[in-house]
Amino acid sequence: MANLNIGGQSDDAFYRYKMPKLVSKIEGKGNGIKTVIPNMADIARALSRPTAYPTKYFGCELGAQVKIDEKTDRYIVNGAHDAAKLQSLLNGFIQKFVLCPSCGNPETDIIVDKAGLIQMYCNACGRRNKGENIHKLATYIVKNPPVNNAYGKKGKADKADKKSKKNGASTPTEEEEEEDRDDDFTKKIKEEAAAIPDADNFKSALGDDWSVDTSAEGAAARMRELEGSVKTQMTLDDDEDDEDGENPYELFGIYLEETPKATDAEIIAKAEELGITGKSRAVTVLIQCIFTDDMSREIKARTSLLRKFVTTEKDQKALLGGMERVLITSKTLMLKAPHVLKAFYDNDIVEEEIILKWGEKPSKKYVSRDEAKDVRARVEPFLRWLAEAESDSEEESDEE
Repeated sequence: MANLNIGGQSDDAFYRYKMPKLVSKIEGKGNGIKTVIPNMADIARALSRPTAYPTKYFGCELGAQVKIDEKTDRYIVNGAHDAAKLQSLLNGFIQKFVLCPSCGNPETDIIVDKAGLIQMYCNACGRRNKGENIHKLATYIVKNPPVNNAYGKKGKADKADKKSKKNGASTPTEEEEEEDRDDDFTKKIKEEAAAIPDADNFKSALGDDWSVDTSAEGAAARMRELEGSVKTQMTLDDDEDDEDGENPYELFGIYLEETPKATDAEIIAKAEELGITGKSRAVTVLIQCIFTDDMSREIKARTSLLRKFVTTEKDQKALLGGMERVLITSKTLMLKAPHVLKAFYDNDIVEEEIILKWGEKPSKKYVSRDEAKDVRARVEPFLRWLAEAESDSEEESDEE
């Protein structure tokens, strides 16, 4: 998948904050030439910003008119502009309107205060900083403030400010962050509950038309969750570096990213060369690197390779953790989440008992707790179907 680290803040292949690489398409000729950005909605979602913000930013920087049609998902900038140029401008937008000025983290919410000034509240470090108010885009943001972020609604800005002051510009208290996180998640689940099919109709629910609305902004992860997952994102403890101080798991990930056409035998040989065969961390890295947005179909073709790596219960759990990390990076994959999990089950890669146990309680070991909750909500139809199938099987066994 063509994903980039948000803002270019890290060259780490496993940096948790990803966004799609910008794609541009030039249409028309002469004075009517224009540049269409097909994946602007996915980019905006990854940045937790309205699609109008980065699109308007391009217009300001290029001195060009822009057209935004969210209903048809069309985002147009007049003139011919290549993807590399727009990607560079997008990085400028991220620096000014996404990254926290204090910690450089992209987990920020834009707040327009009573004075009409842009403030940025960081959900990672808890600081509230003055935002970019000089750029031309600032005028548009003040007139069109975001309404879906955690602190963009009435009363929330004051609450964020109190948190920042109360904690000396540090992380909000555990009780406060849990309260906000649970409220946001509960609202999201209620909105999507009607779209989740019953387990009895699961077969039809897994058809090509199955989908769940993912337009709601993902709730930002808090600092406590970030601290709990940073080490696992690197997939290696310090005491497991090799003699040269290199990280074998990171080297494995780089190899997989740079050689996408490597055969199963070559991948196994590379793992043996790095001395990570039989290690559950190798499974997590493998899952993150070998699949595309067509993951649910690709699993069957990769079954032989996966069975070489996934041999224990711990390996199966590591696989599910890697799956979570992959799913949260793509809207397309989140829509196909039940298909993906079912493919692992159908091909006997992950056992029924392990899947059901995984589904019982969200864990922040591999992703943030909110992201883990979101993934489990997406696959809920399959989990219910699996649980009921197991129950029916037990009843039949008792009757016999």
